[in-house]
Amino acid sequence: GLERVEALDAALWTYREDSFLPHGTAKDGPAARQPIFLTAGDENPNAASVRFLVDGADSANFESYARVIHLFDGRDEEAVARARAAWKRAKAVGCAVTYWQQTAGGKWEKKA
Repeated sequence: GLERVEALDAALWTYREDSFLPHGTAKDGPAARQPIFLTAGDENPNAASVRFLVDGADSANFESYARVIHLFDGRDEEAVARARAAWKRAKAVGCAVTYWQQTAGGKWEKKA
């Protein structure tokens, strides 16, 4: 919910000086002016082409995006089950789906 949006907002401001991502939330002014818009809702007010879904968030709105990315903890059985269900729904409506897994060294490998 909104608490997680605030936590992500704070993390993006303070994570590392050399990795800043320009972003905003509803409290920062017009969404259309935010390159990255953090929200707990299903809207797309900045006409983004990519959507990241974290912490079990889901979206019924695939059509307005070129890419939807679900980030989840592969060690959490519930998170894996939600990700599998999202994969099946996306595939059923004709989306091209892929699965990437992070290695122990931090790199990403395409698995499916």
